[in-house]
Amino acid sequence: MATTRGNAQERGQAGRTAAASPEKGQRGPERGQRGPERGREGPGTDQAAPEADEGLPAADWRVCGLVNALARRIETHVREHATALGLTAPQAVALRELTEPMTLRELAQRMSCEPSNSTFVSDRLEEQGLVERRPHPSDRRAKQLVLTPKGTALRERLMASLSTESPLSPLSDQEQGTLQQLLMRAVVR
Repeated sequence: MATTRGNAQERGQAGRTAAASPEKGQRGPERGQRGPERGREGPGTDQAAPEADEGLPAADWRVCGLVNALARRIETHVREHATALGLTAPQAVALRELTEPMTLRELAQRMSCEPSNSTFVSDRLEEQGLVERRPHPSDRRAKQLVLTPKGTALRERLMASLSTESPLSPLSDQEQGTLQQLLMRAVVR
């Protein structure tokens, strides 16, 4: 029973871990409502951009729609490649983010999820022998997550897999850098 609930908990956080999540207090469109992705022209849209009198200027709606569409593509990409390796999307995101030993709180920040979710995901990774908890070198109260040799090998396979046909692969390295800078300016205030 706990596994079923736990897997549902992981699935519930998958979207938040695959891409940057909105700040607390901000909400996206509910199911069945027209979201920003409808406010741009291109695949998957069937309406013109809303006018400024709906709250956001049309250009903002288009950008929001594009960011949402990219986030969905990245989430799908991560989920497909994770499944092929026997992982859930949140487990894949945790492995991707474990570039060095880190606390569960640090991992949660990097995964853009709540600490309780990173704990749950880490527990599953530990059960699979992919990570282990070790004492923090400078804080007696904290533990760090560290990849095991098996976890390191799987992380390398995951990273190689994620780099194939990435949603960002049509962009050059310079364009990806520019996109990252622009998104950082929009997100970090």
